[in-house]
Amino acid sequence: MVTARCMANIYEQNRKECRYVHSTSKGHEAIQIATGLQLLPCDFVSPYYRDDSLLLSLGFTPYELMLQLLAKAEDPFSGGRSYYCHPSWKGDDKPTIIHQSSATGMQAIPTTGIAQGIQYLEQIQSKLLKKGAHDELPVVVCSLGDNSMTEGEVSEALQFAVLKKLPIIYLVQDNGWGISVSAEEARAMNAFEYAAGFKGLHRLQVDGSDFAKSYTAVSEAIQYVRHKRHPLLLRATVPLLGHHTSGVRKEFYRSKEDLDKHALDDPFPKLHNILLQYGFKEEQLLEIESACFAKADEAFKKALSAKEPDASTVTKYVFADTPIKEEKGLRQPKNGEKVVMVDSAMHAIEELMQVHPECILYGQDVGKRLGGVFREAATLAEKFGDHRVFNTAIQEAYIIGSTAGLSAVGIKPIVEVQFADYIYPGFNQLVSEISKSCYLTNGKFPVQMILRVPTGAYGGGGPYHSGSVESTLLSIKGIKVCYPSNAADIKGLMKAAFYDPNPVVMLEHKGLYWSKVPGTEDAKTIEPAKDYILPLGKANIIKHADVDKIKKGETVCIVTYGMGVYWAKAAAEKFTGQVEIIDLRTLYPLDEPLIFETVKKHGKCLVLSEEQQNNSFAEALAYRISYNCYQFLDMKVEVLGALNLPAVPINLALEGAMLPTADKAAERLGKMLNY
Repeated sequence: MVTARCMANIYEQNRKECRYVHSTSKGHEAIQIATGLQLLPCDFVSPYYRDDSLLLSLGFTPYELMLQLLAKAEDPFSGGRSYYCHPSWKGDDKPTIIHQSSATGMQAIPTTGIAQGIQYLEQIQSKLLKKGAHDELPVVVCSLGDNSMTEGEVSEALQFAVLKKLPIIYLVQDNGWGISVSAEEARAMNAFEYAAGFKGLHRLQVDGSDFAKSYTAVSEAIQYVRHKRHPLLLRATVPLLGHHTSGVRKEFYRSKEDLDKHALDDPFPKLHNILLQYGFKEEQLLEIESACFAKADEAFKKALSAKEPDASTVTKYVFADTPIKEEKGLRQPKNGEKVVMVDSAMHAIEELMQVHPECILYGQDVGKRLGGVFREAATLAEKFGDHRVFNTAIQEAYIIGSTAGLSAVGIKPIVEVQFADYIYPGFNQLVSEISKSCYLTNGKFPVQMILRVPTGAYGGGGPYHSGSVESTLLSIKGIKVCYPSNAADIKGLMKAAFYDPNPVVMLEHKGLYWSKVPGTEDAKTIEPAKDYILPLGKANIIKHADVDKIKKGETVCIVTYGMGVYWAKAAAEKFTGQVEIIDLRTLYPLDEPLIFETVKKHGKCLVLSEEQQNNSFAEALAYRISYNCYQFLDMKVEVLGALNLPAVPINLALEGAMLPTADKAAERLGKMLNY
C-alpha cells in the first residue's frame, strides 16, 4: 500500500515527465491489494484503469508499471502502445490478464467469456484447463468501476453469467463518482442492489477502505466461486482521493467538502493505525515508508532513462502470423456431388468439430431446435451436443465480445450474428476489444474466432434484413473479412479462417445460400474434400477474356465479389470474349497483385458492388487501382454500386431500382468498351 501511494505521489510531483494520461488507485488500495494477494497463477483477472495496487499485489514491480506509464519500449504489456494500468499478461507465475481497453465496462463481456471457456474446458475435461498447484480450479475476476455498471453490455455479461452459472467474480469498486457525474445523478441504485435483479448472482458488499474486512470478503468470494462454480458480485465502497485521471483534475468538479469527506476513509492511515494497535512500532512503519519511497523513486528514475520504442515497430502485431499460406487439398474430388453454399459451410464446420473438441458454435437460433434461421447450422447440435452448439439470447455484443475470453483459454469459437443489419450492437466489442487485442498486447492475445454474418438482399427481404456492411467492417483495422460467392470457396475459406489465429468475419450472402435467385446456379459447386483449404487473400479469375481481343484493346475487367459475381457473369454474356472477371473472395487481406496485374492488362476496370456506392469499399478500391495502375489505364476506373439510400426497400420494384443488376452492369460495360 505504501508503494502504491508513493508511486501516485511521484507521478503527481513529476507531471511534466508523466505526460501521458494516467490514473492511480489512490483510495482504492485496500480492496485491490486484498484481491491480488489471494489470486493464484491459474486464475484470470481483468483490472480496470485505476488498478495499479492490484497489479502490485499480483507481483508486478513499480518499474514494470512505470515503463507503461512512460510508454517505453520495454513496457511488458503493450510495448508503449497503451495507457498506464492497461495490462496484459500471459505466464506461469501470475494470473492471466487478457487485453484491457479504456472503454469502461466493456471488459465485462470478454472476461465473462473467459469464465465461459473455463466452464467448457471443465465439461470436456480438457488438458487445456490450467489448475493450481493443489488442483484448485481457476476463478475469474472482473474489476469494474461503479459508474460502468450502467452500461448495457455489463448487463449482457451478468445475464449470461447467471444463466450459465459461470465461475466469475465481478468486483465493483464504488467511489461514488464517474468523472464529474455523481452516483446520485447517474444511477437509481448501487451495484449490490442492481445485482439482486440477476437471479443466481451471489452478492457481497464491504467497506473497501478497510484492509482486514476487504481481505475477509475477497476470501469468501474466491472460495465461493472456486468451489461452488457460480457467479458472484462484490461491491466495495472506497474513497476517491486522486484525480479521475491526470488530465481531469479533481479540483475541476469536486467541492472541498466532498474531498474532505472522502479523506476520512483513506485506507492508508486506517491500516497504519491498525498495525500500531497490533504491536508494530511507529519507527518500523516509517522505515517501511522510507524504503518503499526509495524503491519507487529509483524505479521511476530508471524508467525515465529506459529506451523509447523504435518507430519502425509501429506496424508489428496487428495480426498474428497465420499458418495457412497456400491452397491445399482436393477442390473437386472425383465423383463429388454438387452442394449448395449453405450446406458446404455447414459441412466445413462439422468436419472441424469432428477433429477439434475446442471448436464450439453459438448465436441466435443456431441450436438444436432450428439450426439457424437459414438452416446454416442444421443437425450440428444433434451431432455434437448442446454444450458445443447452442442458442444465445439476443445479445450481439456478448456473442462477439465473449470470443476474446474464449480464445484466451484455447477455445476456437465460431459465432453468428443473425443478419448483417443487426451487427451494430456488437460493434463496440468488435472495435474496442477484438480488433485491438493482438496489437495492444504485443501479440500475446490475438483473438481466434470466426464471426458468421448472413448478408445481402434477395427478393423482398426488406430493410433490416437486406443490408450490406462490408465497408463498415473494413474500416476496422485488426480483423479479416471474407466474402465467398460459391460452395467450394466458402468451405475452403471457413477452414482457413478456423486455423487463422486472428478474428475473421465471414460474410455469407443469403441469396446465394441455396442458389434460388435466378442466375446463381453456379454458386452450387462440387463439394471440396475434407482436406481442402483456401488461404485468405487469394482472389480468383472466374472468367477470362480472349487473348486476341486483349491485344487489340477491346476488353475490360470487372472486380467484384458476392452477388456481384453473378451480375458480372450475366452481363459479360453480351460481350463475348471481352470481359474478364475477378472474384475477390477475401476483402481483407486483399489480393492487390492479381487486381493490379489484371487491370494493367486490360486498361479498363469496373468495380461492381452490392453496397451503396458513396464512400464505399468499392470506391476506395477504385482509387487504389487508379493510383497503382494510372499509366496503364485507358479511362477512369468505374464503380457501380447500389443507390445511396439508407435502407433496402421491401417492395420488389423498389429493391430492384436500388440495387445493381446484370442489365445495369451490361449498360455500363457497353459504354466502357465503346470509350
